[in-house]
Amino acid sequence: WSWLLSLYAAIVVLTNRRRHRSFLPYVTATLMGTQVFFLILNAFIASPFKMLAVGREITAAADGRGLNPLLQYWAMAIHPPMLYLGYVGFVVPFAFALGALIAREPDESWLRTIRRWTLITWLFQSCGILLGAGWAYAVLGWGGYWGWDPVENASLLPWITATAYIHSVMMQEKKGMMKVWNIVLISATFWLCIFGTFLTRSGVVSSVHAFAQSEIGHWFVGFLALIAGVCVFVILNRLDYLKSEARLESVVSRESSFLFNNLLLLVSCFAVLWGTLFPVISEAFTGEKISVDTLFFNRVQVPIGLMLLFLTGVAPLVAWRRTSVASLKRNFLFPGAGALVLMGALFAAGVRHFYALVCFGLCLFVAWTIFLEFYRGARAIRVRTGLSLPAAAVELTRRNTRRYGGYTVHMGIVLMFVGFAGAAFNQHKQVETVVGGTFNIGRYQLKVRELREGANPNYVWNHAVIDVFVRGEHVGVLEPERRFYPASEQGTSEVAIRRRLNEDLYLNFAGMTDDQSKAVIQAYVFPLVSWIWIGFWVLLAGTLICLTPSRVKVRGTRAGEEPELAAEMAAAER
Repeated sequence: WSWLLSLYAAIVVLTNRRRHRSFLPYVTATLMGTQVFFLILNAFIASPFKMLAVGREITAAADGRGLNPLLQYWAMAIHPPMLYLGYVGFVVPFAFALGALIAREPDESWLRTIRRWTLITWLFQSCGILLGAGWAYAVLGWGGYWGWDPVENASLLPWITATAYIHSVMMQEKKGMMKVWNIVLISATFWLCIFGTFLTRSGVVSSVHAFAQSEIGHWFVGFLALIAGVCVFVILNRLDYLKSEARLESVVSRESSFLFNNLLLLVSCFAVLWGTLFPVISEAFTGEKISVDTLFFNRVQVPIGLMLLFLTGVAPLVAWRRTSVASLKRNFLFPGAGALVLMGALFAAGVRHFYALVCFGLCLFVAWTIFLEFYRGARAIRVRTGLSLPAAAVELTRRNTRRYGGYTVHMGIVLMFVGFAGAAFNQHKQVETVVGGTFNIGRYQLKVRELREGANPNYVWNHAVIDVFVRGEHVGVLEPERRFYPASEQGTSEVAIRRRLNEDLYLNFAGMTDDQSKAVIQAYVFPLVSWIWIGFWVLLAGTLICLTPSRVKVRGTRAGEEPELAAEMAAAER
């Protein structure tokens, strides 16, 4: 925290030394106030050098046990730094918002500055979360990528509020609306970043991800209370400065879709926070810690996620201020009909899982609306310039990177939801088998060709070689392995995965039976899970497009240009 925050603060001061002079001192003071808190912890409360110090001298320390075997994976070299780049980075937009509020800054150009900062830190947080999910899937051996663990939730909470802010701040930029709401959102995001660090380091809740348990918890509680108090006081004291410049004119408008999007995200955030803190709350009132399981989170979050997915498709189809009935019919007819046809076809094919059916239908609905947005704009540019349709789509994106980069991010979310929906059809089987033994799962027939064992200076291992057949045809070999590290007295799994776009075949060597005569193999089939990782790369590309400056174009009707084409171009580039 301290090192990254000092780096961020230096970049902020350097890049803004000739801008925002009226409130930059408040920005710097906010950054430095946060830095002072963490430096006090490092220097006096939980010094990282304390264990090596005896009096005033540094003593020699025995060799440690080495890096936790579960963390010896490439993604774990990137996952923690990415998360902390996100956690710490959200201090910057909060500092700008608080500084502008204190100084009553009349010029809202600072919104463009923190928009870029927020997108960058949101991207870091997204990368950290998805890298952690990929690590859990490929290393832990249980086949999942998200377990609603408290520390996992702690990384998700500021991501949710930051996502809400990224959408709602567009209302303030375009319409001068939702100013109080935006300040609350960015303040909540910063507060949740500190709260996530508190959960990770305090041990207040049990988590497999907690780094350490220490006595710094009450210091964090005090700092969190201070942040909340300062934010509430400043917001209430500056309510006159935060008056909206416009009102919501219609429920059926783009403004209302952003508002509903924000409300759903906040409900999702509260549900995650409630489930995470429920053991602490229950202990305070009953004296007993009661944890909620993944079923609670899934029951709440799945419907919310589907409603958010629906709004992702609705927003591009409705206009600012208000939308006519004729426009709704024209824009919703084909995407809506396509979604219903797909759901009917899947139902006829035997799919009976309600949420999965709805999710697949909504994914097609949203993808269709995104395609229409690109197609209409690209078609107008093609007519005007003679470019091919793909080249026109690239040109369209370059002219308004924020808009079409955002649509690309939405497409990444759609692909991830396809992967999430596939979890409804997961299959699992555990068998005890010997060399030559066979077993089936889904459409796969598996035969154990060989079992090996051995050791090296780092670990002891058991290794299986398993042939994979589909309808009698040999399609590959998977080699899962079980390891035991004597230094840390910890066992790990090296899972074997056959990755395909339609499904993954996932094998985990769980160990040997007590009499060492049979191997215990856990086999899973995970339909569509690869689309989660593909969606992440699309999301990454879309965010980078958003961060790229748009090409400036002069709008208007040229001499001899058809009015209809000019109107279509204006609609495409709006």
